[in-house]
Parts: sequence; structure tokens; C-alpha cells
Amino acid sequence: MARARALLEAPQRRERIWPVLGAACLLAASALTFATAMILAPPLTSEHVGHERGVK
Repeated sequence: MARARALLEAPQRRERIWPVLGAACLLAASALTFATAMILAPPLTSEHVGHERGVK
């Protein structure tokens, strides 16, 4: 009887780590890419063009 119950029990699925690890690596790579782009981007200028030409 115990053998029959053991055969009827559903096998437990193990959780896979690869999808989680892949998502974490993709997020880290995109964060590093964004940080590099922000560092290498030219600085923004907030002055209006008319001020340089003397326009009031």
C-alpha cells in the first residue's frame, strides 16, 4: 500500500535559477550601458541662444 501511495504522489518540481540569473545579468548590463552613456554624453547647455548674440 505504501508503494502505491508513493507512486501516486506528484513529483515535486525544482525551481530553475537560469531565468532569474539571466534577467539579473540583463538588468545589470543595461544599467552599466546607461551609466556609461550618461558619463560620455556632452553636457547640456541651458542658456538661450539669443543671450549670446545680445538680443533682448
